[in-house]
Amino acid sequence: MPAYNRRKFLDKVGAFSATAFLATMTQPAWSRNLDRALRDAELVSPQDLAGDEDFWAYVQESFTTSPELINLNNGGVSPAPRIVQEAVKRYMDLCNEAPSYYMWRILDQGREPLRKDLARISGCDPEEIAMQRNASEALETVIFGLPLKAGDEVVLCKYDYPNCVNAWKQREVRDGIKIVWVDLDLPSEDDAYMTAQYTKAFTSKTKLVHITHVFNWTGQIVPARKIADAAHARGIEVLIDGAHSFAHLKYTIPELGADYFGTSLHKWLTACIGTGMLYVKKEKIGSIYPLFAAPDPKDTNIRKFENLGTRPFFIEEAIGQAIKFYEMIGAERKEQRLFYLKNYWASAVKDIPKVKLYTSLKPGYSCALAVVGIEGKTTNDLDDFLFGQYRIHTTAINWEKIHGLRVTPNVYTTTKDLDRLIVAITEFARKA
Repeated sequence: MPAYNRRKFLDKVGAFSATAFLATMTQPAWSRNLDRALRDAELVSPQDLAGDEDFWAYVQESFTTSPELINLNNGGVSPAPRIVQEAVKRYMDLCNEAPSYYMWRILDQGREPLRKDLARISGCDPEEIAMQRNASEALETVIFGLPLKAGDEVVLCKYDYPNCVNAWKQREVRDGIKIVWVDLDLPSEDDAYMTAQYTKAFTSKTKLVHITHVFNWTGQIVPARKIADAAHARGIEVLIDGAHSFAHLKYTIPELGADYFGTSLHKWLTACIGTGMLYVKKEKIGSIYPLFAAPDPKDTNIRKFENLGTRPFFIEEAIGQAIKFYEMIGAERKEQRLFYLKNYWASAVKDIPKVKLYTSLKPGYSCALAVVGIEGKTTNDLDDFLFGQYRIHTTAINWEKIHGLRVTPNVYTTTKDLDRLIVAITEFARKA
């Protein structure tokens, strides 16, 4: 090779090497570590990986968790991973350079690709997905948009979410519809029993059944598809509250048999705070009035549910990064890890005298969420002790027959965090 050409070749190789080296230097260490861990885990089953603390330690590095406390209230709202936080900041900075230009002419163009991404992980048509701010907005769009009349019946459970219950009560007062209540003895590991409690409430006047897929109060998983099939066999529509199941359990929306579905994305998908999603089966769109008025309320275009006006585009667009993170971890890996973490601490305390669990430990009936109480002590007593003595943040549940603390870890939670919880509950129970 002539000296001139050889020199050009070596310079070129050197340039490529420098570029590769620079790329590794500019990629944050936590990201490089997680990339490596994911490659190493490719041939490991989700069940075996669930208890691999080394692997999940790299996932933890993807979050900016507080060193001052152990956050075990991810069921309320989850922190977003670094890539989501950085996207929000980047998009917000861009918007503030020239808001009306960058929001409406640049960032808003990302809405349709985002719709496709949400539809992909939901297993449905993009033309059935609308962006919302949370599960309450999504579900209340359907609740207030359904063309119900006086005397029509809707079936609800006493463990449904209060915002939804209050919306239905408002329709009861305003429109004269009738709410028929289902009660459940929880926890339950009997699909037939739970399904029968709903179907017994169905009458010839029932127009819709409202199903909460995972109760926020206890983490109970409800056999949504079985109830939905029973409802559809009687010509009854199905609205599913997926706030605590979406990106928590592995499923697609059509697998649940939903006509309508609403969820928050700032819980288990770990998108930015203030993001949600509405699903409406394509043939049902035209009959639902939008919560925020559209030019044609009976339009069959799913976008009629997105007439919010000026909104935080930078928050919405960052959902895409949350989807990437979710798919990178893997739906089944995530579900198995969350189930493992719940059973890790709950199994350790369940036989301690005076400890009462309100949640099943059996697969298929709960996953990340569980509630624990101490006989003879109030929920607030336990809450104050955990936070005051151990800096463990949970949330108190006092609803119907449930009186305890809801513990909800997420993928960044370590077993060392849960060891501290076990010690704290054990100490409090013995003092009680």
